[in-house]
Order: sequence, then structure tokens, then C-alpha cells
Amino acid sequence: MRIVNRLLHDKGAVIFLCIILLYLLLGIFAPLITPYDPTAVNISNAYAGLSLEHILGTDHLGRDILTRLIFAIRPSLLYVLFALLISVAIGTVLGLIAGYFRGYIDAILMRLCDVMLAFPSYVVTLALIALFGIGMENIIIAFILTRWAWFCRVIRTSVMQYTASDHVKFAKTIGMPNYQIMLKHILPLTLADIAVISSSSMCSMILQISGFSFLGLGVKAPTPEWGMMLNEARKVMFTHPEMMFAPGIAIIIIVMAFNFLSDALQVAIDPRIETKRSRRRITKGVRPL
Repeated sequence: MRIVNRLLHDKGAVIFLCIILLYLLLGIFAPLITPYDPTAVNISNAYAGLSLEHILGTDHLGRDILTRLIFAIRPSLLYVLFALLISVAIGTVLGLIAGYFRGYIDAILMRLCDVMLAFPSYVVTLALIALFGIGMENIIIAFILTRWAWFCRVIRTSVMQYTASDHVKFAKTIGMPNYQIMLKHILPLTLADIAVISSSSMCSMILQISGFSFLGLGVKAPTPEWGMMLNEARKVMFTHPEMMFAPGIAIIIIVMAFNFLSDALQVAIDPRIETKRSRRRITKGVRPL
């Protein structure tokens, strides 16, 4: 609760958390927010300027840009969030087991993590696309395959620290089952670490999925996605540059929000981080005599 209170007292963290929640709500309730079909083509209304009917104008096929921008939140953010949750769940369970029991179980799981982390996520994604074809589902599978090992290793390190604490030793002494110790005494202590690495991981995943869609390897047309919208706008970037602004700014804002939220979480967990940063600023500002 102390971490939550510190986070809520950080105005910047609250603002960026509200931005993330706004994105999520827009993506979930997209059909209720906009009256237009994001895939409906109206060539006669192509490249319409900004107006009350089309706040951000229309694209080369006469589709409302704002509508497509809102619907693009689903593959660009919600699907990424789904992949992240699966990765966190797998990594947390295996990390708890490896860090708590150690021994040969830890050795086997860590060697498996080493194998998975040996392949960059881009390489794994491209391999799956080459084997099974273009599609969002292959990118999601690649994210899960490459991310769970990273979470497992990080959580395992945290668990190994907490298993040496007095209350865990006392729980073992009184004969509490291992699964109860892990769930009641260790897992709650790792939630803060999970939140930090999850928020920072979201940034890279959003950029990666937008990058693959920009290259034509992600979402299939006509489904809207920010990277795909940037690719479509690239062809008319000099005659209609406004088409690039909307998806580009949407990506920048959400990535910044997760980045700043990750920093705020770290400060909320360990306030000494902010103190160290302040000391560095003061030291840099003092000129030597």
C-alpha cells in the first residue's frame, strides 16, 4: 500500500496512468465512440480535410482517420497487453519455482531460459512469419516465446533474495506448505518488480509490433494498426503529411506514458533513487573552485 500511496502522490505518474487508461478505454469501447466503420471505403471522399464530420480528415480510401486511429489501439496496445500478461504469468510461475526450490530444477529452467534468450525477438518473429505466414497471431506467439524467459530470470533473482528473509524461514519452520509460502509470502513481494519490468517491456513491444506492421508483416489489411497507417501515409507524406501525424503521435504518447510510469514505479518502490538523481543534479550544477 505504501508503494501505491507514493505513486498516487506523484502527479506525473497519475497523469501518465490516466493516459494509459484512456487509451485502453478507447480501444475497448471503440465501436461505441465513433460512428464510422474503420474499413469502409469511400473513394469519392478521399483525402478530405479536417472538418466536424472528420476531425482528422480521411485517408486515400476515404476512411475516417480518427476512427482508424481509435480502432488501431486494439492490435497496437490491447493485443500487446494480452501477450505481456501471458508472458508475465508463465515467467512468474517458473521464476517462483526456480528461485524457491533451486537445485536441479533451477538449473534446468535457467538453461531453458538461456536457450530462449539466445535468439533475439526479431529473429524469432521473422522465423515464425516465414514458417506460418504474415499475421498478428504469429507476432503474439513470438512475443510470448521470447519474453517469458526474461521475466522468469528477473523474478527468480527476486525470489532468491526473499527466500532468505526471516518470515519465510519461520513459515518453513512451522511446516507451512511450499505453495502457500510462495503465494502468500513471496509473490506479493515480487509484484512491484513485476510491475516495473512489465511497464518498461510494454514500450519495446509496442514499438516492435508497429515496426512489423509498418513493414507489412503484422496486421493484415484492412484492419487498422498504427504501424500500417504510417506505412500508408508514407506514400503521400509530402502531399498529405497530416496522415502521418496522428499514428506517429499516438505511438509517441503511449510509449512515453509507459516509460515515465516505469520510472515512477521504480521511485515509488525505492525513494532513494530520486534522492540519488537529485544529488547528481546538484553536483553537476556546482562548479569547482
